[in-house]
Amino acid sequence: MESFFKLTVEQREKTGNSAARSLRREGRIPANYYYKGEANQNLSIDKKVLHKAIQSGQQVFEMELDGNVIYVTVKAAQYNPVTEEIIHIDLLRVRRDVKMKFNIPLNLVGDSVGANEGGIVSQAATSIELECLPTNVPDSIDVDISNLELNGSLTAADIELPDDTALVSLEDTTIAVCAPPKTEVEPDPVDDSEVEESEETVSTEPGEGAKPSEGDDESSSDGDSTNTENEGKSAD
Repeated sequence: MESFFKLTVEQREKTGNSAARSLRREGRIPANYYYKGEANQNLSIDKKVLHKAIQSGQQVFEMELDGNVIYVTVKAAQYNPVTEEIIHIDLLRVRRDVKMKFNIPLNLVGDSVGANEGGIVSQAATSIELECLPTNVPDSIDVDISNLELNGSLTAADIELPDDTALVSLEDTTIAVCAPPKTEVEPDPVDDSEVEESEETVSTEPGEGAKPSEGDDESSSDGDSTNTENEGKSAD
């Protein structure tokens, strides 16, 4: 990395929530500066400048403090839960001659063999951790997936790393996979002839041994008494 994005900072005397809200209304973001062996300092950064610095993709920035040009990285950042804008940032000083660990974004590039066969490529990890000098921090790393086969995967060990960097993430960390497309299981078609045959076997007549209805019992009883009376009259 030959050039660094420059951050312009100002000292802030007041601290606390009220002072921080006042700074944000003025378009500035509260910041804290840290370095081992030095006293922490309360700073503020122009909101637009900080946004451009983050969007640059760089992880190490140049900054002038107390008349000295130093280099810092973002140690932590707080975001507004609604707007997702940075509302506070912590800056850590780095030495250009001391290696540090950085999370580097990954970009998948190329057309995989598996995708050409109908597979679906998905990215399992969006970054890996590397160790390098602050002057050699890559903005991102392109991962070539051209040889990714169907049902295959790429791991951190498969990535071609930039010069003067060392992998900190586990080598077997999955970066990308190519899975076969999901197939929908269609229900078995219903045979119309089987449905018709099933309907024909249903009987509407009562089975053997079925009891007659109450109406049938009353009709039969009345009929027997009438026949008895008629026989009596004939005998007379």
